[in-house]
Amino acid sequence: MTQNDRDQVLRPPVSEQDHIEGAAQAPITLVAYGDFECPGCGGAYPIVKEIQQRLGNQLRFVFRHYPLPQHPHAEHVAEAAEAAGAQGKFWEMHDYLYEHQNALSDRHLVEDAQTLGLNTTRFTSEMEQGIYASQVAEDIESGDLSGVQGTPSFYINGALYAGSYELPAFLSALEHTDTH
Repeated sequence: MTQNDRDQVLRPPVSEQDHIEGAAQAPITLVAYGDFECPGCGGAYPIVKEIQQRLGNQLRFVFRHYPLPQHPHAEHVAEAAEAAGAQGKFWEMHDYLYEHQNALSDRHLVEDAQTLGLNTTRFTSEMEQGIYASQVAEDIESGDLSGVQGTPSFYINGALYAGSYELPAFLSALEHTDTH
């Protein structure tokens, strides 16, 4: 294994600390490093949703934050997703943020929290205190260790997927993944 190959392996492996959708024992694990403000991630979002629907219990989907420095709201928005997760609504906030990428200001985040039925007082307080900044930083560090160069970045069963995010190619790569 070359140094370049080592840099493209998911580190650390998926654990209970991750945000996971799907069957725990699914033969295919798709990990996405994403940025809620990234247009490419916004474009990949509906494709991933379609893949999840098509593969069903054959797929375990994991999301890790990788906010890019050129996106001024990205890190704060990642913290908002974590704050929603603390109230049991990570995936609802994840979806809502990707579906409303043009509205990521603090005011919009509080409105989003209210729309999702979160305790907005708690949400606002935790956001102001930066309680989830370290969780986001851990995801960024894991992305760096895994060789993430930008977003979206996908790993299939621990290996970097460097192919197209178009549905046919992406779905084919997942369906033909070595699951042993």
